[in-house]
Amino acid sequence: MQAASPLNFSKMENNTQVGILRIFISSTDRIGQTPLSEFVVLQAKKEGLAGATVLKGILGYGASSVIHSYKFWEVSEKLPIVIELIDEESKVLNFYEKIRPQLESMKYGCLATLDKVNVLLYKSGPKRMFGL
Repeated sequence: MQAASPLNFSKMENNTQVGILRIFISSTDRIGQTPLSEFVVLQAKKEGLAGATVLKGILGYGASSVIHSYKFWEVSEKLPIVIELIDEESKVLNFYEKIRPQLESMKYGCLATLDKVNVLLYKSGPKRMFGL
């Protein structure tokens, strides 16, 4: 799959079924010096996926069963993060295969899931030129 131009993003249609890739990680996960969440979102934009959102949790645990939570007195912040990527299912799966090696290299693990969802409303705003 060839990367889409930064100006040529996928356009979803109302009343269609698409895929949502969810990647559950930690706020401390990195690729080199770059936060993993930032790396994934920037790669998704380069590939022209329709949308990406990073959600920061305040409490959670994963396979390690260690509970991580936000407490204002703690110096380090290790919080659960969910990255959501949405587009046609085939595009989302192709993107996952491209970033899979980076996800598999995470020291403390992660979880990736794929859900099929129905687009009820997709309305884009005016295009703005900044960032990638």
